[in-house]
Amino acid sequence: MNDRTATGRVRPEPLSISQLTARLKGVIEESFPAVWVAGEVSNLARPRSGHLYMTLKDGGAQIRAVMWASSVARLPFRIEEGQSVVAQGAVEVYAPHGSYQLILRKVEPQGVGALQLAFEQLKQRLAAEGLFDADRKLTLPRFPRRIAVITSPTGAAVRDFLQVAARRWPRLDATVIPAKVQGPGAAASIVAAIRDAHRLRPAPDVLVVTRGGGSLEDLWCFNEEPVVRAIAASRLPIVSAVGHEIDVTLADFAADVRALTPSEAAERVVPEWALVEESLGRMRQRMEQPIRQRIKYGYEQLRYLASRPALARPMQQIHDRSRQLDELDSRARRAIRNRLADQARRLQRHAAALSALSPLDVLARGYSVTQRSDDGRVVRRSDDVTIGDEIQTQTGHGKVFSRVTATEPT
Repeated sequence: MNDRTATGRVRPEPLSISQLTARLKGVIEESFPAVWVAGEVSNLARPRSGHLYMTLKDGGAQIRAVMWASSVARLPFRIEEGQSVVAQGAVEVYAPHGSYQLILRKVEPQGVGALQLAFEQLKQRLAAEGLFDADRKLTLPRFPRRIAVITSPTGAAVRDFLQVAARRWPRLDATVIPAKVQGPGAAASIVAAIRDAHRLRPAPDVLVVTRGGGSLEDLWCFNEEPVVRAIAASRLPIVSAVGHEIDVTLADFAADVRALTPSEAAERVVPEWALVEESLGRMRQRMEQPIRQRIKYGYEQLRYLASRPALARPMQQIHDRSRQLDELDSRARRAIRNRLADQARRLQRHAAALSALSPLDVLARGYSVTQRSDDGRVVRRSDDVTIGDEIQTQTGHGKVFSRVTATEPT
């Protein structure tokens, strides 16, 4: 039902807010199903859902924008706050807030390519983690016995590497591990090949990751994070030889050695047999000269020793030493006999002297020794005993026991 206004005109039936918003939503979304806009990223939010919420603005206006996680996963670079971008998407009216926003499907950086920006961002992040530090690098063995080459088995890179390597070292033991080196799935294939190389038995001494030249897009798998981390984590030394001289990938920074081309990789890994043989010849000459001098000196020493009497007439020396031994034995026996006779005479003199001092010999000559019976003390004076004490007298032929009946001092 229509009402009349104060002027008498018929007023149309009012729309609800939802109806108005629905009409605007239909008009706007049908008019702008896919637009490209340029602006600066601000108010960037990264919830755990993986979606991106942001505001795109320029000097005079701004618009809210959303990029769903499925589209974010396809971005080759990371969107940052303050970044100038060109974005493509559809205009959507968000009815609950009565506002409009962009649903982004594609985003490209302004002023630099998306892949180049992704390269620089990942390079900075991995460098901050220390993956490119020099102290992480492994040293290439001087004489590798076994080499594993990770590359396309049909590409020119593997032929160039093997030809140069076989020319430099004819006894080369090389194993080619096939891998995709371009296009979808190439990064996963390279990572799997590095893992397979570590399982080889006997283990290779060096890994070479290589392919020929190409555009940044062609070589992009060597800039992907899983490949770079697999190279940095390798327990075996890795040589990166990707592209031509002007091509630089993140794999080059993570590898232990970077070669400009597959052919240079062969030169860096495999020594040249001719130069090794020449070096061995010079070393042999340097070693032979002192050995010859040593042999000559030894020969002269042998000649000198052969002229010595001990070696020239060995039995004569034995006979002379035998006669000397007999003479020494005779002299020793005489000295022993004389020493024994002297000692016997000294013993007799000492025995006679001791005999003269022996108390038994004194008693034998008629003397005696009197002692108290109770304590054995020798009686030397008359007052050493008293009347009634028992005493014993030692003579040369026995003892006499008696009792004191009287004493008389002298």
